Amino acid sequence: MLGRWWRRQSPARQDRFATLAPLVSVLLFLAAIISAFWYLRNEEIERESEAVKRDTEIAQQQIRLRLIENQEQLVRMAREIVTRELETPNFLAQATRFTSDRPEIIQISWLGADRRIRARQSSFGERDEWAMPPKAGASIIAPPDEANWAFIAARDVRQPMYSRPYKDATGAMVFQLHVPLLDRGSFSGALVVEYSIDVLLRHFVPAEVTRRHAVAVIDEHERVIASSVTAMPGHTRQPASIAHDVPFAPTANGLVLRGTGYRTSVGLIGNTLFWMVVALSVLTVWMLLGTWRHMRRRSQIQGALVKETNFRRAMENSMLTGMRAMDLEGRVTYVNPAFCAMTGFTESELIARLPPYPYWPHDRIEENTRLLQQELQGRSPAGGIEVKVMRKNGTLFDARMYVSPLVDPRGQQTGWMTSMTNITEAKRIRDQLSASHERFTTVLEGLDAAVSVLSVQQSELLFANRSYRLWFGAEARGHALLASGAGPAVPYVAEPDDAVDSLSGLPTQELAGMGTNPREVYAHTLDKWFDVRSRYLQWTDGRLAQMLIATDITARRRAEEQAAAQAEKAQVSSRLITMGEMASSVAHELNQPLTAITNYCNGMISRVKAETIKQPDLIAALEKTARQAERAGQIIHRIRAFVKKSEPQRQPAHAKDIVEDAVELASIELRRRNVAIHHYVAQRLPVLRCDPILVEQVLLNLLKNAAEAIDNAKLPAARRHIELRVVPRHTPDEGGVIEFSVTDMGPGLPEEVINRLYEAFFSTKAEGMGIGLSLCRSIVESHRGRIKAQNIYNGASVVGCRFAFTLPVETTARHEETTLPPAPRVAAPDADGSPAAKTTSS
Repeated sequence: MLGRWWRRQSPARQDRFATLAPLVSVLLFLAAIISAFWYLRNEEIERESEAVKRDTEIAQQQIRLRLIENQEQLVRMAREIVTRELETPNFLAQATRFTSDRPEIIQISWLGADRRIRARQSSFGERDEWAMPPKAGASIIAPPDEANWAFIAARDVRQPMYSRPYKDATGAMVFQLHVPLLDRGSFSGALVVEYSIDVLLRHFVPAEVTRRHAVAVIDEHERVIASSVTAMPGHTRQPASIAHDVPFAPTANGLVLRGTGYRTSVGLIGNTLFWMVVALSVLTVWMLLGTWRHMRRRSQIQGALVKETNFRRAMENSMLTGMRAMDLEGRVTYVNPAFCAMTGFTESELIARLPPYPYWPHDRIEENTRLLQQELQGRSPAGGIEVKVMRKNGTLFDARMYVSPLVDPRGQQTGWMTSMTNITEAKRIRDQLSASHERFTTVLEGLDAAVSVLSVQQSELLFANRSYRLWFGAEARGHALLASGAGPAVPYVAEPDDAVDSLSGLPTQELAGMGTNPREVYAHTLDKWFDVRSRYLQWTDGRLAQMLIATDITARRRAEEQAAAQAEKAQVSSRLITMGEMASSVAHELNQPLTAITNYCNGMISRVKAETIKQPDLIAALEKTARQAERAGQIIHRIRAFVKKSEPQRQPAHAKDIVEDAVELASIELRRRNVAIHHYVAQRLPVLRCDPILVEQVLLNLLKNAAEAIDNAKLPAARRHIELRVVPRHTPDEGGVIEFSVTDMGPGLPEEVINRLYEAFFSTKAEGMGIGLSLCRSIVESHRGRIKAQNIYNGASVVGCRFAFTLPVETTARHEETTLPPAPRVAAPDADGSPAAKTTSS
């Protein structure tokens, strides 16, 4: 079954398995060696652990037996002391014998209940204190707190007690055994024995144990108190690999007996063999890996070669370009499917064919033979050759062929490779484009406007139609003249290297997408006005270019100038007509101060002749006469300034000054018709940039029309008044404007009249010329303002009419009026005593 599975695998996978099998076997062998070594090492550690445990327990048992034996001897000695069988001299002699064969005992003391020493026997001689004087160089003497604790514990529990370890005067670690002296149940003292821990360890741990393992006594803080192995000076004790702890019985004072084991056998021979096997295995693995990498690289190269071959075959089969290969004799050696599809012949019908080929047209065999010889000689043009090709069904199509040599790996030419492209459709489209370009050029040449295209970078004139050449010639100076200010300028700085595109950083797409920017340009050399429209575009070669279309508008400009002159004449005529209509009112207005002057003069003459006038009275009469003359002069001055013919000029003006002048002139007519006017001018209005005389003419026309409407309607006195308001406004379309509104309480206007109100020569007056409101609209719109009229309703009844026009404000400056509004003014009474119309400012 394994053999069948192996045969079903692909050769590449079999090669991969054959390469990986030795590697896997070596890795398995190495894993077995490592596992065996690991097993033997663990077994050795377990044996060593058992030996350490056993030896530690033997040492513990030996020390325990020694201490228990000493404790029993001391208990008998304490009983003899209590029963008075043992006095002080006898105690010292017995203590000497007791310590002579027990080197672990440093001293034995007999203490009373008050802790006073009754007797003491020491291996160093008798002493009266707890510890001997310290030797030179010994460490600090430990305080006898541990001994005191053991004494109190033995007294309280009535049992022998071991103290905690401490350092004596010599610096050696010791502990004490306190055996209580109980006389008829009462505590009468204690028998104290001091043990040397180091001596206990050296004398009572068997020598065979210390030869195999290290045995040490550890306190509760993991400090080594005594050890069978002496540490070398400056040598740090290495942590034990195997250790076993048992209590330091029967002391129960926190001491632990620790046995430490190390590997006694290094296994040099075994380890050498192991590492030799490991080295050989690693070498084998390295060689196998090198072989595997080589096989893998070879497999990758083979796969890449197959992939590249399949890719090239798929590309040749999917491309629309026909490929044909032939040897040096002209014999066809290869054709791709596209070539067969183009000609209609199969591959078998073309392979190994010599000229003439079956796809050559019968009437072009000589021409194609000449081209083939040229091709075989390597003299084919780089741009290819255009030929006619015949399909198998006899139809013809246009094709372009490109020839390149075929070279083998040794660098020798073996033949020629030809690519053939069907250009029938491309040729048809090219012919259509040529015809379309010719038609488009014909249209541009026939235009009356000048069309030119200029390269922004090289300042080269790329195109110019007939009109441009007629007016400016074939030079780019005419384009520069028309482009001055006709669109956004693009600076050009010449680069030292012409191959560098200095305009590559410009946003070409944004410039080409900008709309046209019309501008009127005057050409002095031609004495013509042109309407110039420009835009940027990308030329056929990708360069940024500017196109201009200049239309001759000289006739239109002259017509506009004539119309402007006629409008100016109409404005002057309208002012003269207005003054003519107000002639009787002006005469009446001038008659008042003149009559007053005559009366003052006659009176002064009479009184001077009669010598009845005094000097102060004469001076007062002369002053009144001068004021009346000044009043008449002001009226004449205002009328003269209003009707004076002057050029229209825009200048900063204040709405308040314009309103005051207009109201002053209109008051003459309003007083004659007995109509009152109320005007309001908002404070802190911005500055207007306008022609104040023209705006005053619009206000005077509107005020005069309102007064005529009220007077002709014979309205009562309650409705015979006009309101003039000047306030700031803000509209979404115009922005900040100043609105002038004239509101009357007259009969209003019919809807059909409102619709035709601004038509020229349309009037509702019997003697009207119909140019007043039309001229007003022209003046307002020339100032970029708007004018409108609307009736005022009270329910369904018309109770008045309102005319309003707006003027844009001057944004560069603002006029702030800080004065209070003027007090109400009342016109002077007429000479005949009739009341005059009232003028109120609020």
